[in-house]
Amino acid sequence: MTVSFPSGDSYVVAHLYLPEGHDPAKRYPAVAVGGSFTSVKEQMGGIYAGEMARRGVMAMAVDYRNYGQSGGAKRQYEDPASKAEDLSAALRYLASRSDVSGTGLLGVCTSGGTVLYTAAEDANVGAVATVAGFFSEPEMVTVIKKGPEVVERLRADGRLARQIYDETGEIKTIRAYHNTDQTAASVSPSQYYLDQTRGGGVPSWRNEFAVMAWEPWIDFDPVSRAPRVTAPTLVIHSDGSAFPDQARKVYGLLAGPKELHWAEGAHFDFYDQGDAVRDAADRVAAHFRVTLG
Repeated sequence: MTVSFPSGDSYVVAHLYLPEGHDPAKRYPAVAVGGSFTSVKEQMGGIYAGEMARRGVMAMAVDYRNYGQSGGAKRQYEDPASKAEDLSAALRYLASRSDVSGTGLLGVCTSGGTVLYTAAEDANVGAVATVAGFFSEPEMVTVIKKGPEVVERLRADGRLARQIYDETGEIKTIRAYHNTDQTAASVSPSQYYLDQTRGGGVPSWRNEFAVMAWEPWIDFDPVSRAPRVTAPTLVIHSDGSAFPDQARKVYGLLAGPKELHWAEGAHFDFYDQGDAVRDAADRVAAHFRVTLG
């Protein structure tokens, strides 16, 4: 079912997946699910939310503000702080339901980092799981972008684009993902996004990144949040997923009960490919059933 609730200066729209055989008189573990950079709820977030529901966990795949069906004037704007607020708003919605026993967060790819922002601050986060998480920190962005000069140019581009938006309302965008376009925000194989039978074919997704988001995106730093995360956390990663050393680093910094599962598979396998998703979903659902009751 589709639900909406207020967040910040606007609202969030989400798809809520009820556990199979849902009985409104019973109480279920419930989680909010977020996906990759620029993703919408019909992509990997929705896939994992459906997998959770089949395993007895209520799950809600969200469109962050400025994406998909959610509100927000700055479309395609990546802002970790705003996304963390949206996850908190999602947990407030879930916690208000009489059929919920406890609330947690599941983050795939970039949201694997975003959930650490929320978990570091919000007591409603009873448990956390990440799958193929992207655990950035500013020094790593400098390496990815091949030097501080490039990073400073991107910051300047972002400030100029924000000025244009403030003065005219125009949102300057570039491609979010591409395999050869050097002006794209992420220049990588991008198979999932360039394949119309996979994420690239989801009608509500736009392969666009708001240029004015460069500064908050460069400053995205879930690694610094990890030491403040005390909720039980499951980290699922693989050698084929993005920056495996960062996953190990985050795991080592987590302050509460924690488990690291090293899986098999390439990064995008964990978005929508059968075996990788099923194995991850089995482990994540078991984690939430134990920790959220």
